[in-house]
Amino acid sequence: MITKEEMVALFADMKQNAPWDITKPLLWGYFFADADKAKLEAAATALQAKGYQFVGIYDSKPEAGNAALWWLHIEKVEKHTVDTLHARNQDFYKFAEEQQLESYDGMDVGPAQ
Repeated sequence: MITKEEMVALFADMKQNAPWDITKPLLWGYFFADADKAKLEAAATALQAKGYQFVGIYDSKPEAGNAALWWLHIEKVEKHTVDTLHARNQDFYKFAEEQQLESYDGMDVGPAQ
């Protein structure tokens, strides 16, 4: 789980090093993982209904002795603070649990187009 302290560090790092203005809307990508691609497809539909853009579902290369995982990538242009991003992550952990997904795997960020 991503902690609020990690959110504070992320925002401090972005403020110091990112080549974009963190006070403006940014393109936030969010990732979910599961061994069952169909569960991720259903999750993608539910998330699109909430305004998220579907980017794709990708398979990982299985490691020796482990089954392959599928990764769902969604994104949305949003303005976040430490508190709003922490709340979003908590919502996505709960969503993953409700959808019986293996995990909500976190987010990435970049400039909005």
